[in-house]
Amino acid sequence: MRKIIHIDMDAFFASVEQRDNPEYKGKPLAVGYAGARGVVAAASYEARQYGVNSAMASKMALRKCPQLIFVLPRFDVYKSISRQIMGIFHEYTDLVEPLSLDEAFLDVTENHMQIASAIQIAHEIKQKIRETVGLTASAGVSFNKFLAKIASDYKKPDGLFVVIPEAAEQFVESLAIEQFYGVGKVTAERMHQLGIRTGADLKQWSEQGLVTNFGKAGHIYYLNARAIDERPVQSQRTRKSVSSETTFEKDMDSYEELRLELEKVTQDVIQYISKNNYKGRTVSLKIKYANFKIISRSKTFPAFISDYETLFEAGSELLKLVDLSTKVRLIGIGIRNNEEVSWTDDTQLRIRFKEDNVL
Repeated sequence: MRKIIHIDMDAFFASVEQRDNPEYKGKPLAVGYAGARGVVAAASYEARQYGVNSAMASKMALRKCPQLIFVLPRFDVYKSISRQIMGIFHEYTDLVEPLSLDEAFLDVTENHMQIASAIQIAHEIKQKIRETVGLTASAGVSFNKFLAKIASDYKKPDGLFVVIPEAAEQFVESLAIEQFYGVGKVTAERMHQLGIRTGADLKQWSEQGLVTNFGKAGHIYYLNARAIDERPVQSQRTRKSVSSETTFEKDMDSYEELRLELEKVTQDVIQYISKNNYKGRTVSLKIKYANFKIISRSKTFPAFISDYETLFEAGSELLKLVDLSTKVRLIGIGIRNNEEVSWTDDTQLRIRFKEDNVL
């Protein structure tokens, strides 16, 4: 049986700012830009009590919490701390799969310390993080990635939760569907429409029924509802997509103005793929309208793309297919090999303003 740990830093960016600025401790704080077009990158737990969350428009966040303190992000500092934390993980195992700057999976089935209990390892890692960087982390321990990820969220902040094999299916059945890793707001709403509100509800569905309603993800939901996840912890992951996006200070509906903004994000993508020898064949354009509706357009080429001119022209051609009768607040461009572009924080290049049964 595998022994998997998921470590997730508690409100990482915000906690760093509170650590470095004692006057912020115990106060609602957001990392981001407080301007009219700003977005919250991270929120302290004090801010979350008011309903402030990451990816929320700054304007809305201030309505929810008028006393909210905004701090501009310091990504160089966050990256430096992240390297220290990842170094702690590698003291125990080489099988470390980072998901972002502030979280990772660890497979400690066999570990450098020859410690039989994953629970003990999780305790030690949490303590070392506290002593080394002065921050708290939450840990989930189980026998697969799906359960470990959910467990790390279960008792935040500064929590440690364990899901043992004997209790796994009952634990999953008790979860609200929103707690399932990979089930976002849109998918959760769709599931509610189908009468799926808990893991127990999900388990009643056949695999074919879930695939019919949710495509390939239906296979995963079917397995997860039974506490099954065979994915290994991968210490080296191949990047499947690269993307960059920017939110404008003022909404636009001019093709030429949007094309100028497209130039900037295209430069970001090319800069990354040039340094990392990444190539892709499918180009995707992302548009977010002033009413927050999001659309995407994509085109796959017969040959790999690695130069600015080809990528920019592809994006420009896709932009011509976009309805500009409604003004646009954000534009993004991405390139992928054979997977869907994931427009998430860890793929964006720039944010513009030996007891086998012993866990």
